[in-house]
Amino acid sequence: MRPNAFLTFCYSGLFPKAPGTAGTFLAVILGVGIIRFISMETLVLLTILFTLMGIRQINAYETHSGNHDDKRIVIDEVVGVWIALILSSATLTQIVFSFLFFRLFDIWKPSVIGRIDRNIQGGIGVMGDDMLAGIFAGICSAGVFQLIEMIEKTLLN
Repeated sequence: MRPNAFLTFCYSGLFPKAPGTAGTFLAVILGVGIIRFISMETLVLLTILFTLMGIRQINAYETHSGNHDDKRIVIDEVVGVWIALILSSATLTQIVFSFLFFRLFDIWKPSVIGRIDRNIQGGIGVMGDDMLAGIFAGICSAGVFQLIEMIEKTLLN
């Protein structure tokens, strides 16, 4: 059984190498487009909607396939990186930091992120570790951006 277009985020999860990175990259492009051309509020609402739909569809997929956390499912990466963008903002620097920090936390899975990944089953477990990675990534992105701005102001004065 192959995951559907929603779970693979327009089939980016079927990318043969690094499907999580491919899905994250596509999500960043779409997320930035939504922020720039519609509104941040729309991205927030879509993130909530995708989270709820993702949990439900992952549960259904896992029930039918017997496969937990299929690597082709990347809707969790979409939600995670959108959370990072929402928390950090949408300057080019912050977009890049959000992407990089999110991939770092999603792959490395430090602390509680790894515990969620290992110990919570079903859609909540699949989505939960990426949502937390997105929160950490957004905070780190915003913090590094503020640090860079502070250093620039100090050097220019």
